[in-house]
Amino acid sequence: MEIAQVIGLAIIVTVIGAVLKQIKPEMALQLSILAGVAIFLLVMDKIRLVVELLQKLADQANVSSYYLFIVLKIVGVAYLAEFGCQICKDAGENALAVKVELAAKIFVVILAIPIIVAIMESMMKLLA
Repeated sequence: MEIAQVIGLAIIVTVIGAVLKQIKPEMALQLSILAGVAIFLLVMDKIRLVVELLQKLADQANVSSYYLFIVLKIVGVAYLAEFGCQICKDAGENALAVKVELAAKIFVVILAIPIIVAIMESMMKLLA
């Protein structure tokens, strides 16, 4: 029931943040960022379990862990970018949030290049 803890924390921070926004808006933003980090730390154990499970599945399927590592990095970039975008939006910096999204998309494409190359090479072997 860890999700109940996450939701409870989010509700409490939301209520406190709404009150703080009236008095000290900058403190409300800091509280929101702190809550986001706390929630991330709460789910870190779950992320580790998922990574271990994916590693076992990759080993059983005889898939190179190199490609699994790339996919996990891509997922990490996506999550971090979303977290950063939401912080920017909370601070009222929508233009900056868009720039973070664009940068994340570029990094994802760069990270995916080895996988794309491997797929293309496999297709070339099949066609030859």
